[in-house]
Amino acid sequence: MQALTYAPAGATCPAESGWADEFGGFRRFETSVVIGRGERVWEEARQAVLCWGVKQRSGFRVVPDSRVVVGAEYRVSVGWGPLSVHEPVRVVAVVDNEDRCGFAYGTLPGHPVCGEEAFVVHRRPDGIVEFTLRSLTKPAPAGYWRRLFPILLVAQRHYRRRYLRALLS
Repeated sequence: MQALTYAPAGATCPAESGWADEFGGFRRFETSVVIGRGERVWEEARQAVLCWGVKQRSGFRVVPDSRVVVGAEYRVSVGWGPLSVHEPVRVVAVVDNEDRCGFAYGTLPGHPVCGEEAFVVHRRPDGIVEFTLRSLTKPAPAGYWRRLFPILLVAQRHYRRRYLRALLS
């Protein structure tokens, strides 16, 4: 098993409503959007998040196409044929309780960037369901992707917008 390209694993704290403000050398990002209200919205969002729905609805392919499991490795890809970008990742944290569910994955060698991303849905006491996206990003530790980091940040902003719309009904 390859080591993650960063530490500490689980830094985006998907099980917690808050997380640390400072991560040396990482770009920290967090935002939340309301995706609806009620039990149906909660259950649909919960299932989608735990089965890679945010990534898949945003144009990515995930192999294996299975429910997230802590410690499992996946290959996330976007693009077509030789123009595809492949992202090797490992799920580092999963939460699934009555009002909060989601997961975080960390980057493995060969990923275009270095860091962690978390997708979390949570239900407020008033029944409102929110989706939260968190990420920590810095340039890959080595390789040609490191030189392309400024371009990758533009792509990251594009896909973040797609992620935030992925669970809207």
